[in-house]
Amino acid sequence: MKKVLIGLVVVLVLGALGAAGAWYFLEQRLTTFAQTQFGNTAPVVVEIPPGTNPKGVSTLLAKAGVVSDGDLLYGWLRREKLGPKLKAGEYEFVGPLTPPQAIEKIIKGEVKVYRFTIPEGLRWDEILPLIANSELKLDLEKLKALVADKAFLKRAGVPAQVVEGFLFPDTYTFPKSVSEEQVLRKMIENTLEAVKKSPRKAGVELDLLQTVTLASIIEKETGAVEERPRISCVFHNRLNHPEGETKGKLETDPTVIYAKMLRTGTYSKNITREDLLTPHPYNTYKIKGLPPGPIANPGGAAIAAALSPLECPDLFFVSKNDGTHVFCPDYACHNAQVQKWQVEFHHKK
Repeated sequence: MKKVLIGLVVVLVLGALGAAGAWYFLEQRLTTFAQTQFGNTAPVVVEIPPGTNPKGVSTLLAKAGVVSDGDLLYGWLRREKLGPKLKAGEYEFVGPLTPPQAIEKIIKGEVKVYRFTIPEGLRWDEILPLIANSELKLDLEKLKALVADKAFLKRAGVPAQVVEGFLFPDTYTFPKSVSEEQVLRKMIENTLEAVKKSPRKAGVELDLLQTVTLASIIEKETGAVEERPRISCVFHNRLNHPEGETKGKLETDPTVIYAKMLRTGTYSKNITREDLLTPHPYNTYKIKGLPPGPIANPGGAAIAAALSPLECPDLFFVSKNDGTHVFCPDYACHNAQVQKWQVEFHHKK
């Protein structure tokens, strides 16, 4: 009996030692695995769907070649108790990486992002295809439906029944999971924020829609940033002197072009005498004051200029054919500059 008990004790001791040895061996493997870089310099994108468990994440990363062994990664995640911290999303890995480096991106939610850039001064119908054709590959028809949805525009804070003017030009960064509505909301929010943070000159009483409307005209009139406050000054002078030489009319060609587009359904920069004489709410040669809404989507500099015009006596400006203008306080000066820069300049060419 004594020999049997001794034998059992020996077996138990050997079993314990064997288990301890196996545990130690596994710990060493996990530690070595966690310290060893794997992968190559080619970017690897892995999509982790919502609800994927740690075992599933480990399998996806191993299959994509981000880590060398899915089972070891799963064991390491369990040992470090990191499973609950993993976040779904699309991730890009550029190796070689250690498993902790790869997992850190997933824990932090550093999902792969996509960028698109919207230039200043485009119309909404020019902007939506740029968004749809970006790497985000959003649905153009959904975008069009949203900008035509008056309830959506109201919820987003647009003080008009059209989105024109409120899609802020900028470079945007979004994850793949972003929706059409989220993109448009962000662009609108940026316009509202630009108006809010722009200093307002004393005496400028434009409301939100008027501010963006004037800013859009300034945007279309000049590409020279330094000129925008002076262009703004000209328009403010015209608006504030209804009995002056322009009779309170802005008389700006970009609004006529926009009116023509609304009338005909096609865009053309060519303005005829008929276009100038045709009554339309956006034809500022026929109406006094601002048109009903923006004619394009202005950037921050144009918005700031609309709210903080330069002090100047000018009522006119004439293109110098290089993207800049010469400014005039009256018709006599204006006519002389037209002769110089439009008639004689083109005659010489």
